[in-house]
Amino acid sequence: MNRVRKIGLVLAALMLAMYVTEHVFGQDKEKQEYDLKKMEAQGKNAQGWGSHAWGAGIGAGLVIIGAGLGFGRIGSAALESMARQPQTAGQVQTAMIIIGALLEGVAFFALVICFQAVGKIPS
Repeated sequence: MNRVRKIGLVLAALMLAMYVTEHVFGQDKEKQEYDLKKMEAQGKNAQGWGSHAWGAGIGAGLVIIGAGLGFGRIGSAALESMARQPQTAGQVQTAMIIIGALLEGVAFFALVICFQAVGKIPS
């Protein structure tokens, strides 16, 4: 099993564990309603207690990891093809730059979506 698949399975297991323990170790209904009213009176976000911030942080981290892996694969494949056929180095380099720019654009778009989810950028 490769490393990326193992990391994905571990993250999925952790998210499942957090989802299950939320209901198992939950507070009683009266205490939860009291806390919600107290948070609303203080002007804090009373829904989710920052779970959207956790999701946005995990999403941003996964975006960066994915973009880094993508850039690494693009670079290694381009250098390998340039080493095999040096006469096509210019064409390969141009294609590599275009693909890298597209990958960077997708990564920035995903990061903007993550930041919008947390509320840092108004939608």
